[in-house]
Amino acid sequence: MIFSPTEIKETVDMFMQYKLDVRAITMGISLRDCASHSGEESRRRVYDKLMKTAGNLVRIGRDIEAEFGIPIINKRIAVTPIALIAEASGDTDFVPWARILDRAASELEVDFIGGFSALVQKGMTPGDRNLIESIPQALAETNRICSSINLGTTKSGINMDAVRKMGEIIKDTAEATKDRDGIGCTKLVVFCNAPEDNPFMAGAFHGPGEGEAVLSVGVSGPGVIKAACEHYRGAPLNELAEGIKKTSFKITRMGQLVGKEAAARLGVPFGILDLSLAPTPAVGDSVARILEEMGLESAGAPGTTAALALLTDMVKKGGVMASTSVGGLSGAFIPVSEDEGMVAAVRAGSITLEKLEAMTCVCSVGLDMIAVPGSISAETISGIIADELVIGMVNNKTTAVRLIPVPGKEAGEWAEFGGFSEARRLCR
Repeated sequence: MIFSPTEIKETVDMFMQYKLDVRAITMGISLRDCASHSGEESRRRVYDKLMKTAGNLVRIGRDIEAEFGIPIINKRIAVTPIALIAEASGDTDFVPWARILDRAASELEVDFIGGFSALVQKGMTPGDRNLIESIPQALAETNRICSSINLGTTKSGINMDAVRKMGEIIKDTAEATKDRDGIGCTKLVVFCNAPEDNPFMAGAFHGPGEGEAVLSVGVSGPGVIKAACEHYRGAPLNELAEGIKKTSFKITRMGQLVGKEAAARLGVPFGILDLSLAPTPAVGDSVARILEEMGLESAGAPGTTAALALLTDMVKKGGVMASTSVGGLSGAFIPVSEDEGMVAAVRAGSITLEKLEAMTCVCSVGLDMIAVPGSISAETISGIIADELVIGMVNNKTTAVRLIPVPGKEAGEWAEFGGFSEARRLCR
């Protein structure tokens, strides 16, 4: 295939000017064969398997970055929900499993490891309860662990007892990490209809229906999509939509190239490609700014939900055109505290929690990375969770909640989460 100089320049500009990147290569690893009646033996098996299976993940990721000139921001691991593995041991404290996962992640030099998780949409086993009770201490003691709990599905409904419990756990996690502004909550998310192949943290886990090991890719490019919108400024909406779709196609093809190459070198199957516009605090890497370029006065203004629906739909369609392996979440994320434009909209008063909830009806996930006053009650958190998850249940889509109560701080104050992200968070 021969590429024109214009096409080559366009691709270079995507990386150099518009912050296109492979946000993550995530290796999913099954730990189902690591269960044992002995907790110590089970943890030894977990550690050994992770070191053996993912031993070359970071090196290969760096090699591909150097050879292809494509930034791969994170190298991550997702494992079978630990509640399914640790339960066989009969132990009641699952924090040691978090420690062993964190140790392996540190030695492997991966950025995060997801799967300190439980699936409780219809009910909780003793193992599920033990894992949930262990979350605050586990996230307080570790640096690279991410935890997720699936509380509902369209078929099963929502486990309201678990919703109530997770409101308490989120508060306890914030308190356990109060010396760091409640940072543990940045690595804890609850879902309805959680995908089993999501490569993005904090919600990644290797689902029970997945194979032995798999390599999946998360691709992001808000800056590239914004540049496409600028090109179509003033054009009819159907032309703008077509431009977004074509750009998404190009981004997806790049991600698939990286994913398949990484999977081949690791000797595992290629899983899915998740094309999600995942913003960062950097200027020019914002979903909110895309919406404004589409014609909104500000993110949150009338028309925001419609614009976000168009954006999400075209991103999904462009991805499906480019690859038969599109999966995960795929679409647009609206993490308030990680999006420079969203933070500006909050400060301007155009974005409220209620407006965000409306936007989650059409985006990829839900209420994500929202810092709230530390005085918020567990009951209020549970109510917010219930409202958000029912949107996913009724509409047969993934929805999630990642709230961060910031101990000792109230609305308008700032919190710093330098380890998990480089942005400052506006506490609402």
